[in-house]
Amino acid sequence: MTPHSSRAVRIEQTGGPEQMQLVTVEVGAPGPGEVRIRHHAIGLNFIDVYQRSGLYPLPLPLTLGMEGAGVIEAVGAGVTHLQVGDRAAYASQPPGSYCEQRVLPATHVCRLPDSIAFEEGAAMMLKGLTAQYLLRHCKPVEGLEAGDFVLFHAAAGGVGLIACQWARALGLQLIATAGTDEKCALALANGAAHAINYRRENFAARVRELTGGRGVKVVYDAVGQDTWEGSLDSLAPFGLLVSFGNASGPVPPFAPALLAAKGSVYVTRQTLFTHLSSRARTQAMADELFAVVGSGQVKIHVEQRYPLAQVQQAHRALEARQTVGSTVLLP
Repeated sequence: MTPHSSRAVRIEQTGGPEQMQLVTVEVGAPGPGEVRIRHHAIGLNFIDVYQRSGLYPLPLPLTLGMEGAGVIEAVGAGVTHLQVGDRAAYASQPPGSYCEQRVLPATHVCRLPDSIAFEEGAAMMLKGLTAQYLLRHCKPVEGLEAGDFVLFHAAAGGVGLIACQWARALGLQLIATAGTDEKCALALANGAAHAINYRRENFAARVRELTGGRGVKVVYDAVGQDTWEGSLDSLAPFGLLVSFGNASGPVPPFAPALLAAKGSVYVTRQTLFTHLSSRARTQAMADELFAVVGSGQVKIHVEQRYPLAQVQQAHRALEARQTVGSTVLLP
């Protein structure tokens, strides 16, 4: 390979994991406002599945991947916060992290503290910044205070385990849901106040029991279709349902009057990159994430590792909900 050739995972059409193929691409020099990074680890996220399947349509052909960590190899004009040789990590658009090296906009690329390993960095940016905006910026109309109950679905996943720990640090009583007793135990070990195996229990009924019949102030829901109705039924009056993913399929259409019937509740659909609206805001959010990880209050659990060439297996495991914590690809 030439110095600026890179192996990359590309799809020519949307569909199942078999659409992902390892190819060789040429990587040029960064233009103004861009950097070139050589990856040491690459994050795997459910949004990658949505983009691969076509649920989130994007121009094709497409190199997947929104998250990575490595070393800066070249810096374009106008980039002042990064230098050649810097350790760095990012959650960024456009996709393209499933590769050995790439050029991307520098806006969302941050210096990675020396105390955080590349694998942790690759696993924490999209997931950790997601947990940050959920817990710090998606609050009910009555606010969130220490002691308040919140419900978090898929709590044994990459975002969920970060959220469990961060919620505990904030003094919140996080009720976790997961699909196995083992995953429930993992959520409890990482700071959840309670855990519900949704395959064995009606989680909405159990939430009512745990909260003395009132319900939770906030539900954080990346599952979508399968949890939608129960999430609404878990809310206290004036509570907030934060939808931020569709792991089980998209939420069906609903009439606004339903929100009145459920207790004058609120619903919002959030995306990370609305919050990462500028270089300054990205850095402020990342600084808070780095601080809570650096303090030891939040640990990043990298539980699965796959060579880049085994990306199809990684996607199958993720979609089958066979993973816990975070998964990284290794170039």
